[in-house]
Amino acid sequence: MELARLDLNLLLVFHHLLLLKRVSAVAGVLGMSQPAVSSALGRLRAALADELFIRTQAGMAPTPYALQLAEPVAMALDGLQQALNVRGTFDPLTSQRKFSIAMTDVGEQYFLPVLIDALSRSAPDVCLQIHSVAQAMLKEDMANGRIDLAMGLLPQLQAGFFQQALFRQTYICLMRQRHPLAKTNDISLKAFFEAEHVRVLAHGTGHGRVDMALEKQKYSRKVRLTVPHYVALGDVLQHANLIAVVPERFAARIMKPYNLVTREVPIQVEGSAIHQFWHGRLHRDPGHQWLRQFICQLFADRSDKALSQAETAIQ
Repeated sequence: MELARLDLNLLLVFHHLLLLKRVSAVAGVLGMSQPAVSSALGRLRAALADELFIRTQAGMAPTPYALQLAEPVAMALDGLQQALNVRGTFDPLTSQRKFSIAMTDVGEQYFLPVLIDALSRSAPDVCLQIHSVAQAMLKEDMANGRIDLAMGLLPQLQAGFFQQALFRQTYICLMRQRHPLAKTNDISLKAFFEAEHVRVLAHGTGHGRVDMALEKQKYSRKVRLTVPHYVALGDVLQHANLIAVVPERFAARIMKPYNLVTREVPIQVEGSAIHQFWHGRLHRDPGHQWLRQFICQLFADRSDKALSQAETAIQ
């Protein structure tokens, strides 16, 4: 069919139905009523002579033809969005832009104090809104522009996103200064597993590699406390003879305030690389480019040549 005969707004509805799977969700994102979304889908079905989506218990399932159209439609819309977003310049000293960033609770403690302090000098009117990376709609929110950037160890972000590595870090054992294991610099494997542990689940991140490494051992650790995130960990460790295996940069941030000490973990735990991620639709936006460069300047490990590479797309 000829493109001139097609209302391009219908392609927006099509694209969001592919992402969100539900008419109600699309209506909320596009600011339309549910009947209006259904009507738009009906018009597009008629124009393309295909059902496009079949209603199922899991939501609107795309037909083979819809799947065939998915990538070219997404690329066309992203290209148009990037063109509309482009501004000749971005002046951080005068901009009042608000950026939405998703990060873990560890990231909030590590990144935000430094980032906010630096912004107050370089971009005094730029504001940040922080979201959790654990939210179920992270990929969709980034694809739709509701979240500009995500930071952390986030294996769930795949095709359609760009990434830039900031730094690598190892995992260390964290405890209070009065803990019996703090009296030695080298914790034995036996002493490590006999100690009482705090286990941090950290859903939505890749920090589960700690649990994977520990489960491969012939011993089982004594988990006294399981928590969903790192927020209260410093206070807990300060008041109890518990130990926790945590990222080293998180430990460095909370050691002094809570009178904690670190020791090496007596088993091999794969280190992690922390990245910043963004969707392709914002790749050429000048304001977004400035934000990524600003974060890179603040946090990237320049001593590691592998981490100073250019931004790369996730295949």
